[in-house]
Amino acid sequence: MTDQKSLTRAIQIGRGDIPADLVLKNISMLDVISGDVTVTDIAISNERIVGTHDTYSGTKEIDCTGKWAVPGFIDTHLHIESSLVTPFEFDRCVLPHGVTSVICDPHEIANVLGTQGIKYFLECAERTIMDIRINLSSCVPATVFETSGARLELSDLLPFASHEKVIGLAEMMNFPGVINTDPDIIAKLVAFQDKHLDGHAPLLSGKDLNAYLAAGIRTDHEATSEKEAREKLAKGMAILIREGSVSKDLDALAPIIDHNTASYLALCTDDRNPLDIAEEGHIDTLIRRLIAKNIAPHLIYRMASISAAKIFGLKDRGLLGPGWRADIVILDDLEKCQISSVICGGQIIRDELFAARETVAPVGLNSMKAKPVSPEAFEMKPLHGKNQMPVIKVKPGLIITFREDATLAVTEKGVQPDLDKDIIKVAVVERHGINGNIGHGFVNGFGLKSGAIASSVGHDSHNITVIGANEDDMALAVNRLIELKGGFCVANEGEILSELALPIAGLMSHLPFEEISLSLEHLRDAAHSIGCTLPEPFLQVAFLALPVIPHLKMTDRGLFDVDKFEFVN
Repeated sequence: MTDQKSLTRAIQIGRGDIPADLVLKNISMLDVISGDVTVTDIAISNERIVGTHDTYSGTKEIDCTGKWAVPGFIDTHLHIESSLVTPFEFDRCVLPHGVTSVICDPHEIANVLGTQGIKYFLECAERTIMDIRINLSSCVPATVFETSGARLELSDLLPFASHEKVIGLAEMMNFPGVINTDPDIIAKLVAFQDKHLDGHAPLLSGKDLNAYLAAGIRTDHEATSEKEAREKLAKGMAILIREGSVSKDLDALAPIIDHNTASYLALCTDDRNPLDIAEEGHIDTLIRRLIAKNIAPHLIYRMASISAAKIFGLKDRGLLGPGWRADIVILDDLEKCQISSVICGGQIIRDELFAARETVAPVGLNSMKAKPVSPEAFEMKPLHGKNQMPVIKVKPGLIITFREDATLAVTEKGVQPDLDKDIIKVAVVERHGINGNIGHGFVNGFGLKSGAIASSVGHDSHNITVIGANEDDMALAVNRLIELKGGFCVANEGEILSELALPIAGLMSHLPFEEISLSLEHLRDAAHSIGCTLPEPFLQVAFLALPVIPHLKMTDRGLFDVDKFEFVN
């Protein structure tokens, strides 16, 4: 909060009349606009930078000779729930990676708990060291073709619109609703015309893209090819280059980055789990990889800071200059993005800061309302009496799935998987206690030779998604998740090989991120022990149930053709 006294003091420090609170001495400061490097002092007063390109004295001084300064990184699109930890643990996990601001859509927890979930996130955002900004979830549920735990109408969102942490309306996933002028969707878009409208338009092009953008939507993180991204850029849409635990678009989109486009590009994770963060990093790993492609470093750091801030209307951050928020990443190596320390809002990040935060009690501890299932629940009859079945095909690094058709054996227990062809069963079990639906189908691409993998993280309605080579292990895995009140589970030959409880809305754990990382490592090993060939099997399972991402998905109501926006009958 800036008042007359603090602003007066900031100006006086800038003039050199009085000492600064903190001075970074002799640091090599990168100008992310020009690429120039200046060895300078950086003077800080409270939350803001007040002096650069000169020498200053301060109450606290840090000799930064040989180190670099760049603006704090901004993750422009993520769902903190997918990190599997609370916002407080996410803060502690990611801030040391230089991420000083994130733009979060809490629609995972909103799909389970409705407004209670949004309130929880806003209360957490008021207390974290990292600046967590929130876009209000626009599509809860994402479609009418699945069963979610809540439904948010415009009247549910409007009370939050004026909150200081709210930027605007989150990713408008129901792009068919936009271009076909669904009245409820149009009402939400009208109400947020003066705020940021975040997009979600995979493979949309031509006049349909024009129609979508005519609604005032400005950003998209779903571009997966250079051609798609360039069309969207040409039509005034900012592109958020995504590289997460499942969705990996960085290599495909790197060619669009140049001096002309960098100001209209930003970076996002959407999402990374604690194991990947521990092994690779967060936004910092995206920066490293892009610079390694011989792209000018200041363009990449620009995308990670001022470009992101401008795209989302964060007017106080993104540059290292007097009057700007003191979000600073201090580096040992510029090109390798090797982080030495981080300053967020003028505070040097250290363990004591995290320990001093006021926490918020967890919510949704009893959201798991599914009833135990039997193996027979996963038997599947042939479609129209035929053994020709549509199959969801999964490819590593993509949440877009594909359709294949396979001829499968039929026994007295129904249609059978074909392990030799890597075709196994997939089912979605409704878990909100509303109707008890179970949707059935087949999936290719996981490589399982036995056992089952189950997850209560199932974007976006977060029912239980289970894949398996046999019905017995599928039932065992699902029933164990019900006992855990949500989480991940690997079963094989009647035994639970590994598990992780996520009792906060069936999405998050209260445990430290270090413990979650270790559990994920054990889970990954267990999945690979039953034949899984995917590097990140659990989030890949979670995205099988997302019926707004082409082409073929599974919901609790059945197999869904996203291109036709109808069920496969």
